Amino acid sequence: MRPLPPLSALRSFEALARLGSVTQAASELHVTHSAISQQIRQLEDMLGVVLFVREGRGLRLTEDGRLYALQVRIGLTELTEATRLIQARPRDGELVVAVMPSFGAHWLLPRLPRFQVRFPQYRISLRASLDIQDLRQGLVDIGVRMGQGGWEGLQQQHLFDDELVVVAAPGFRQGKLPRTPAEIVAGPVVRTVESWMGWCQAAGVEEPSQAGLWINDSNLVLQAVQQGMGVALERRSLVDAGLKSGMLVQLSDIVVPYPYPHWLVWPQRESSLLKQRDFAGWMAEEVALYQRGLA
Repeated sequence: MRPLPPLSALRSFEALARLGSVTQAASELHVTHSAISQQIRQLEDMLGVVLFVREGRGLRLTEDGRLYALQVRIGLTELTEATRLIQARPRDGELVVAVMPSFGAHWLLPRLPRFQVRFPQYRISLRASLDIQDLRQGLVDIGVRMGQGGWEGLQQQHLFDDELVVVAAPGFRQGKLPRTPAEIVAGPVVRTVESWMGWCQAAGVEEPSQAGLWINDSNLVLQAVQQGMGVALERRSLVDAGLKSGMLVQLSDIVVPYPYPHWLVWPQRESSLLKQRDFAGWMAEEVALYQRGLA
């Protein structure tokens, strides 16, 4: 295998090819003008091709240089990403948990101190995102997902099924809360990604008007509801603490199943087995406590 050019020479070449100026390339890489020129001469000697030709007071890529620059840029980008990924992998003593922001804020975070008391040896890192992270990349030890299960390449532990309930702030409409299904859908309703169809069918009423406020994040939905901006149909797991504290009230006994259960998922990785086992066991206990509180 032929030796590769030095990384410093490739970085100098890529910067010069992209910027078209030795001065700008030197400034970006924090090196001298002469250092860039020397790196390019060494690279051309090693490759046996001319990469740049002088054109007026500047430099122009040759066709060989243009093609080489495209591939070098791809290679440097992939090398940067590979470095980022390896540096982002969980370290010894670090437990990285992927979680949806709403579930993390309203269900997991209030319970997490109990995990810390039992397992003080871990540094806990919560990675909150609405995007489904690929746990097989090795950047996360364990995660919480909603869905039907069956994710390829992941171990899975069913946590609990959820349900949708209608909630409002106690002071909504100066405390004159809607009580009947017809009064509830009359609004104002803070609409979310959750469909009202199943609840309205169970209640025997038409769905709420499409007009009004729509929000795609449950955290903002609950904030709007607590400010008295309307009623909302939300998951029990997100509103349970608010109902128990009195910050929210449930407007109807009519509830409908949420179609996507909560799961704990993790990649099978030797270095994370103990962390995964500790967190999965603790989560099972917390789910049991939560469900007993709903009974």
